[in-house]
Amino acid sequence: MVNALLGKKLGMTRVFTEDGRWVPVTVVQAGPCTVLQRKTSDTDGYEAVQMGFEEKKESRCTKPALGHFKKSGVTPRRLLREFRVDASSELKAGDEIKLDIFKPGDRVDISGTTKGKGFQGVIKRHKMSGGPAAHGSMFHRAPGSIGQSADPSKVYKGKRLPGHMGNVRRTSQNVEVVKVDMEKNLVLLRGAVPGANGGYVVLRQSMKGRK
Repeated sequence: MVNALLGKKLGMTRVFTEDGRWVPVTVVQAGPCTVLQRKTSDTDGYEAVQMGFEEKKESRCTKPALGHFKKSGVTPRRLLREFRVDASSELKAGDEIKLDIFKPGDRVDISGTTKGKGFQGVIKRHKMSGGPAAHGSMFHRAPGSIGQSADPSKVYKGKRLPGHMGNVRRTSQNVEVVKVDMEKNLVLLRGAVPGANGGYVVLRQSMKGRK
């Protein structure tokens, strides 16, 4: 069985425990996901399943994509991802994977694309402190010295400088599952999840949280 699921981040809220403590949680709509293709070592050289999440209009699909969906016998999906499985897995095209693969208390790794911040300076991008705030300082938010003079007469690669910030793939590891709502396909995860509300995420069984 595959231990992963596709979903969409909906936002943050809080829930109360039985002893009265409140826990900050992120609400994620996870699944149901449909298997679109079963890849085997005989046909593709490895064992995996391709899953799709969230229905999509046929008019927004390319003809090759429509052919792929029709071959699988399912309606078009907006998000497609591939996950490795064991050779003994009996999953096939058309099967549905639901949220019951997770339960409260489980630990998951959740991946998403962070919010894009555009072009930012070193203070926002790298948390540098900047210069004095006094009026005569003339040095407030600039990066300052970035290298040597005559030797080596260059800026070393990897130097922290202004540039594009955000819009990168990040994974939050070992996140606790607080609650699972099978009727609404919602899972509540303790803490923050990468990305903006409405962004797609991938949930996997945590590697570090396994016992």
